[in-house]
Amino acid sequence: MEPPGEKPGEAGGLQITPQLLKSRTGEFSLESILLLKLRCVGLADLGCLGECLGLEWLDLSGNALTHLGPLASLRQLAVLNVSNNRLTGLEPLATCENLQSLNAAGNLLATPGQLQCLAGLPCLEYLRLRDPLARLSNPLCASPSYWAAVRELLPGLKAIDGERVIGRGSEFYQLCRDLDSSLRPSSSSSPRATEAQPWVEPGYWESWPSQSSSILEEAFRQFQDTLQECWDLERQASDSLAQAEQALNSAGPTSSFVF
Repeated sequence: MEPPGEKPGEAGGLQITPQLLKSRTGEFSLESILLLKLRCVGLADLGCLGECLGLEWLDLSGNALTHLGPLASLRQLAVLNVSNNRLTGLEPLATCENLQSLNAAGNLLATPGQLQCLAGLPCLEYLRLRDPLARLSNPLCASPSYWAAVRELLPGLKAIDGERVIGRGSEFYQLCRDLDSSLRPSSSSSPRATEAQPWVEPGYWESWPSQSSSILEEAFRQFQDTLQECWDLERQASDSLAQAEQALNSAGPTSSFVF
């Protein structure tokens, strides 16, 4: 017997019902649900999930989902995790106009063309189709040109599979990819050593020009003058405090007044 509010879905998996959603979130209205975590619960059918119109954060990872049809109505959805399912397409997400982050690692996406439906999402910045730590991937990730193809198809992405594409830190990941490519064995039948190239431009390690020394000297002199002024002020303050303390001590005990 299934727990109350839970119904078997496709292939004997769990189906989402209003009772299930209310019991999981404590909300009386489905439209009031903003965050929902249904991870590794055996889901096979999203059922009435499309009625949660206010949903912004959704975790459906580790289930047995084969389609995402009901998600097409979730216009407020910003973060979605559907990793480790059985998805062969992401077409319903084309209408999730506020989607910013999508984790679809560990599914059955075979070609970059299956990501075309995401091209019209103006807010999408983070996409994960492969997760080495969790040992999750998609068939399309096996292609050597996978990363470049995804970047060309979705130029607005800031990160792919956790690696920065643009913005701060992207140069580091690009350097790692270039090093990895350079270390791979050449397919040529007669490989020859590549002439070593300098890492930096000529003159990078040379000392600063001599004319800059005068600027440093002037800056140091101004710093010394400012420091001397601070010392003088500290000494004057100490003298003033000592004089005030001496004046108070010479005045003797204060008179007491009775009211």
